[in-house]
Amino acid sequence: MNKIYYLSTCDTCKRIIDELGLKARHFEFQDIKTEKITAAQLEAMKKAAGTYEALFSRVALKYKTLDPKPSTENEYKKLILEEYTFLKRPVIFIGDRIFVGNSKKNIEEAKAALN
Repeated sequence: MNKIYYLSTCDTCKRIIDELGLKARHFEFQDIKTEKITAAQLEAMKKAAGTYEALFSRVALKYKTLDPKPSTENEYKKLILEEYTFLKRPVIFIGDRIFVGNSKKNIEEAKAALN
């Protein structure tokens, strides 16, 4: 499966899509703002990433206002399913490998996996 979960309004996501040349490849695109992540999709991400916490974005503006902060896997899962901004973006599946977030190292690894 080649799929990317992203925000179409996010300049960083757009840059990464262009940098990796994903539009020229066979990829399924899911804008998480207009097409909510399902529990099954999140479960597949968790299985590949290891934890819900690994998928959780602490840089989301809404995270700063959370009180109390999430501390269990169930809390991370619940928040990601309730609010798309809590998913660390982009999430890229290349075959059975997952790449979560926009760190330079992560994007370089995704690029290598595509070649």
